[in-house]
Amino acid sequence: RRVLLLGEGNFSFAAALCGAARGSHVVATCYESEEEAAGRGGAARSIRRLRDSGAEVVFSVDCTKLKEYFLPGEREFDRIYFNFPHCGRKAGVVKNRELLACFFHSCAEVLAEQGEVHVALCNGQGGTPADQPRREWHNSWQIVAVAAGAGFILSDVHPFKAETIHGYKSTGYRSQDKSFCVEGALNHIFTRSTPPLCLTPVSCKTQLGSQKVSFRVPQVLVDKINRGFLEVNSSHPVRTIKEKLSAGLSQAFPLQNISSCLPLLHQGHLHGVCHSSIFWIAPSLGEAPSTEETSQGLADTVWFSHFGQDTDRNVQEGCPIPKQLYLRPSLLPHAQAIIQKGAFSPGTLHVLSGPVFRQCRITPHSMPVFHEMLLVLAVRRGTENSWIQMLVDNIKSTTGSLHQAMSGVTPSISLREATSFGAELNDFAAFECQLGEIQHFLCVGTDPDPSGCCVGVIRTAPDELKSSELVVVSASLNLDLLAMLLCGISDWRMLWTSDRRFLQQFPEGELRLFKSFSLYPPSYVHDVSFWVPDGEEFDEVAFHSLARRVSGEMVVSIQLRDSFQQPGTGRRSLCYRVTFQSCDRALGCREAAEMQLRFREEMQQHLGVTLR
Repeated sequence: RRVLLLGEGNFSFAAALCGAARGSHVVATCYESEEEAAGRGGAARSIRRLRDSGAEVVFSVDCTKLKEYFLPGEREFDRIYFNFPHCGRKAGVVKNRELLACFFHSCAEVLAEQGEVHVALCNGQGGTPADQPRREWHNSWQIVAVAAGAGFILSDVHPFKAETIHGYKSTGYRSQDKSFCVEGALNHIFTRSTPPLCLTPVSCKTQLGSQKVSFRVPQVLVDKINRGFLEVNSSHPVRTIKEKLSAGLSQAFPLQNISSCLPLLHQGHLHGVCHSSIFWIAPSLGEAPSTEETSQGLADTVWFSHFGQDTDRNVQEGCPIPKQLYLRPSLLPHAQAIIQKGAFSPGTLHVLSGPVFRQCRITPHSMPVFHEMLLVLAVRRGTENSWIQMLVDNIKSTTGSLHQAMSGVTPSISLREATSFGAELNDFAAFECQLGEIQHFLCVGTDPDPSGCCVGVIRTAPDELKSSELVVVSASLNLDLLAMLLCGISDWRMLWTSDRRFLQQFPEGELRLFKSFSLYPPSYVHDVSFWVPDGEEFDEVAFHSLARRVSGEMVVSIQLRDSFQQPGTGRRSLCYRVTFQSCDRALGCREAAEMQLRFREEMQQHLGVTLR
């Protein structure tokens, strides 16, 4: 490994590291000239020791211009260390933030792709929750936000134990050869973030009856529409949970999977479902692209291409284009269609699974797309309650054993009557209620919320689908919510990250508690006030959906701060607080500010509001 050390005072840390890091090529540098550095206590001895061990020692190195000191072939450092950076003398927090900002930008030019940047700071300087006590944000160096501006995320933080580093002695207090207190100091380890997503518009072609229908994929779904999490070669925890549940259920029921040919689009009306909760599609007719790039997860029924390439070339004039098309918000209509055809075998548990799409408000557990697992069972009339209990017991047993195997703690899994739920319904459960009457909610409780989060609903088929002898029982499970609760994932967006470090924590067929690779991500708060168009009801779901699209899912929270009605005119004004934060990649303050400006512009264009 190539290791670069910056800002060495007396080179005692470099000498200790060189002695311990066998097989590494160490380059130790300092800002001062060789004459100035050698005058520090013990520096000359450490420099000799470094040179004797084969390390390079370079003087007068500016940490903000690193590429100037190394040839292109010598810039791929695997680790860069900068212990206790400081502008010198009585420089304040603003000056030191500026130093760190320039330093991180410089590191980006000489760090290997999988490299690490280690920055040690005195207690409280970093401004993260790891500092104890923690300084007020404005009085800290804000190191995570500063690093984010250069494309780095904080991946680990641990105590800087000076007493364990043989021969190490701090120096440089107020630019003098004096030591300073390093008790409680922290070592911050930064890694490169995945770059921002550049999502080009995509068109999708799908089979709908006897026609091939082309449509433009909603922008918020472009990076989610064809990820293949449930495919055979996937190691994603969502698939692992589905397979574990299926294995457990197969011990009690004959199982039949019928997920291979489920259409991506629905047509017609969904009675009782809020219009703004649906991803409506404007289709055109056409043939699949000649390349036929097929989505395996949709069994040869969907083709993808960049929008604008052959999308409308093959429109067939005179053919009726289906109206009221929308991305499927549930697999339940597919199950009901199969029931109507009489294709269900009594006593056999039929399993449907796949992604479903719902427009929703922004919360950590509200997902515009998730993977649904729908279990459908036809049973003799009068026995449905016992079958429901058997089904739930099996799901509870499998889910409980999975969580206990990972955490050693048995989760609280409960079946709650529909009448016992009130305003605390999460978005998943609230939408399911719109699809039809529900008998039971399946809730999973884990620390820190043992009361339970609704991850599934159980219902019987409506009367028109019942026969004189049989009743159809169905259970809809949100596999993404289950994965979050069982694996300790706090933000649904992490399930869809493109960062390889996520899936590396879940070897094929194995579930583990997730350890975030992006710690204490910075958040940026912006308020926006506007007048609502006269006589119109403000569509808050559309407001949240626009924030998702403009920010690329970088908005983590939207809260209504104030509502005001102007006397006399009756005009209504709303004020919202919008919080930008990424769970998996670097988000700097400048990028967040640009998102806020775009959001304001698009609000006027698409929502018809007047900014204040």
